[in-house]
Amino acid sequence: MTLLYTEIEEQLRAAVRDLLTDKASPGAADDGELWKALARDIGVAGLLIPEELGGAGASAREAAVVLEELGRAVTPVPYLTSAVLATRALLGVPDAEDLLERLAAGEITAALAVPFGSSPYRSPLSTLGDGAQAVSIAGSAISGQIAAVAGADVADVLVVPVRTGLAIVAADDPGVTVTPVTSLDLTRPIATVEFASAAARFVAVEPGAVRDTLAFGAGLLASEQLGVAEWCLTSTVAYLRERTQFARPVGSFQALKHRLADLWLEIVGARAAARNAADQLAAGWSHSARVAVAVAQAHCGAVAVHAAEECVQLHGGIGMTWEHPAHLYLKRAKTDEIALGTPGDHREALVGLVDLPGPVRA
Repeated sequence: MTLLYTEIEEQLRAAVRDLLTDKASPGAADDGELWKALARDIGVAGLLIPEELGGAGASAREAAVVLEELGRAVTPVPYLTSAVLATRALLGVPDAEDLLERLAAGEITAALAVPFGSSPYRSPLSTLGDGAQAVSIAGSAISGQIAAVAGADVADVLVVPVRTGLAIVAADDPGVTVTPVTSLDLTRPIATVEFASAAARFVAVEPGAVRDTLAFGAGLLASEQLGVAEWCLTSTVAYLRERTQFARPVGSFQALKHRLADLWLEIVGARAAARNAADQLAAGWSHSARVAVAVAQAHCGAVAVHAAEECVQLHGGIGMTWEHPAHLYLKRAKTDEIALGTPGDHREALVGLVDLPGPVRA
């Protein structure tokens, strides 16, 4: 095992970063062209899809590199929701090969229809079973409502967990209504999805497959959080070198040097945790992968939030304005921290995974 980036991974990073530099800027909405360029020109939509289905046959390590760059630019594209979560849910499902081929080609996007805050350690059906979010099946149709679904606003296909497996629903079905909801992070829209006797194609999956998909996504989300934290540190260091006070660069003040050094150490740890999670996931779903995911998410979420908070504060007055992108990174960090399980969820899971005594509750 090595946590270092391979030559291929660095080439992929360079291609994604160059494209984002040319075509994207923090806070700018995607009109669809940016995602098309990423999905088709670079092929990120099919990274996790086998070559025989038109994909790249790559691993979680390559997908993690893409997420680092997308996090570094807070890019508003459905990579995590479509090319990671929905694709992972469909992999290995024989009846979904046609969808995977179209996903790999960038012809369509998909979304896993679960609340974005769903924990990998609880069944998504328990999240959907509290009345307002219940999904019921009647013949070949489903009805119900699911809140806070990320990526649903641009999805062509909705992949819905049901008790029999997965229900695949076309987003343009007359029985489907997708209502965008204002969220803290406007660069990753969420929506409420309602089904009113929507036609569905049902496919069987292994028990626990959806939870494993959420854990896989959580492990890779750590790389996005790493990208957010790295941008915050880099931009803050650059600003403090230019900003002067008392005829000296602000970055020369010892107190600020110490804060940046502490933050750098946190990010180094986050990089190790995120890379380890990606490497373990690339090797296959195992107990070691579960531990690596829990460690990465228990650590990286808080690091990204801290880095973004320091970025806003150390940029001074300009950091508090809408004109500066620092607020976008803070919002992405905050929402990522509670997505796919909170740090507390992952710490509690880690207790059982490594057989350590957990906190005593009254």
